This record gives sequence, structure tokens and C-alpha cells, in this order.
Amino acid sequence: MQLARVIGTVVSTVKNELLQTRKLLVIQPLDAKLNQAGKPLVAIDSVGAGAGEVVFWCRGKEAAFPFEPVDVPTDCTIVGIVDSVNRV
Repeated sequence: MQLARVIGTVVSTVKNELLQTRKLLVIQPLDAKLNQAGKPLVAIDSVGAGAGEVVFWCRGKEAAFPFEPVDVPTDCTIVGIVDSVNRV
């Protein structure tokens, strides 16, 4: 899992039927110091995240796990909302 900040939403009127009720968000990956790291991504929200929140997300086949038993076609999913980050 990795950290990211929600920076926007995606509206799509035509999409796979398994995505019809899913919220799509634009996320900006972050490094350990919460600085931007890499290009923004589109992710399916599985936890109710909103603009500006720091979230953790995963990619690959594990990205579909939060939606089981439905096989949602995703490779990037927000799986949690971060309350705080304590760096040592």
C-alpha cells in the first residue's frame, strides 16, 4: 500500500456496468514526507474518501478485493483514509 492525497473527481457517463455505482477519484501519490511523488492516478474509492484527504491505496489484482464477491475491473483502489502520520 502507498499514500496519496485526493486531488479531484472523475465523471464518466459511459463506463463498464460494474463501475456504474462506484466513485472515481484522482489521487496524487505521496512519498514518506507527504510530498508529491509521481503522476496522478484514477482510483476507485472503497471507503468514502473526499477531496484533500490523505488515503492509502493499492494496485494490481488486490485492488479488486474490497469489492468481492463482485469482480470489479480495477487496478487502483483507495482502501483507507489516513487519520495521522507520525514520522520518526
